Amino acid sequence: MGNRKGKMESMVNSLFNNIYKDKRVLITGIFGFKGSWLAFWLAQMGARVYGYSLRPDTELSHYPLLDLTAEVTEADIRDDQHLLQVFQNVQPEIVFHLAAQPLVRLSYKNPVETFDVNVMGTLKVFEACRHTPSVRAIVNVTSDKCYQNREWYWGYRETDAMGGHDPYSASKGCAELLTASYRNSYFAPGRFGTEHHTLLASVRAGNVIGGGDWALDRLIPDLVKASMNRTAVSIRYPRSIRPWQHVLDPLSGYLCLGQRLLEGNPAFAEDFNFGPSADTIVTVGEIAEYFKENFAGLQVSLPSPVDAANVHEAVNLRLDCSKAKYKLDWAPVWNVSKTLERTVKWYQLFIATGKANTAEDLETYINTAKQQGLPWTA
Repeated sequence: MGNRKGKMESMVNSLFNNIYKDKRVLITGIFGFKGSWLAFWLAQMGARVYGYSLRPDTELSHYPLLDLTAEVTEADIRDDQHLLQVFQNVQPEIVFHLAAQPLVRLSYKNPVETFDVNVMGTLKVFEACRHTPSVRAIVNVTSDKCYQNREWYWGYRETDAMGGHDPYSASKGCAELLTASYRNSYFAPGRFGTEHHTLLASVRAGNVIGGGDWALDRLIPDLVKASMNRTAVSIRYPRSIRPWQHVLDPLSGYLCLGQRLLEGNPAFAEDFNFGPSADTIVTVGEIAEYFKENFAGLQVSLPSPVDAANVHEAVNLRLDCSKAKYKLDWAPVWNVSKTLERTVKWYQLFIATGKANTAEDLETYINTAKQQGLPWTA
């Protein structure tokens, strides 16, 4: 364990121009899937990590496996007084806002809570940032589902219209409009350095997968839990296309963007897509078949037509990530084959030993990125 820790420390020293070392970083939603991976990566780079999050609502959770020493406040982002007090106590320099109600189907059952958390919760995070002088950078994490989905066969660009058929997607579209409003009103790039000192950006990722996701009503956790419990899992839309990507790919994008904001470059206070290469997009059914081949006894079935018709879900969803590639010099590291390989390996090890393969995944990912010559590794 000691050898791996030392190797990891030497590996991460140069990442993102070493800008996160000793920085006070606050992550909302730190107990979540992406939040926990982000906290782990930042901790390896020497950041002083703080969290603000509700307890996970699942029996299994990624965060406790990581042995992190982050100072975490267990609370709701909608509690604005408590939130502001935590911000003023921590005095974060950069905020990654990931706390959300993230599920489409749950948004149909609880639309009021979905909009309250995803829109008003985001507003209260922005207000806490606005009233905390230490905050220099904000990265607001929304979703690829923020776009008005027209079932196009090409990727959505950052300039496309916001929208959303279901409450979740609409709430994320609203969160993007809110972000634009706060950027224009309080954090205008043109007034940076004179009237304010905070840069605000928004990021939209595809369908993020990887080890440690135990959320309800999501494909990979449903498949893994069905295998563990020897039960069948119902696949609602096997022909649906999603931009699958390993969790580390969008996180590398968020960290690239956060670096530019912390460096005080207002040209990056914008919206960015982070998704996989176009040739790595596969269907839900293909993902399910891959897991069947790697988990003994996994049974996959289709839902009844009535169950499948209960809620609307996009059939074809893609992202155009040209802006991130050309402006941030960012690119995805792992294709869908490597993503699935590492995801399956993570869960297989956890099922066999109860241990997380997170550190090895991060180490392998960084090594691959270095081999590809990605600028954030220099």
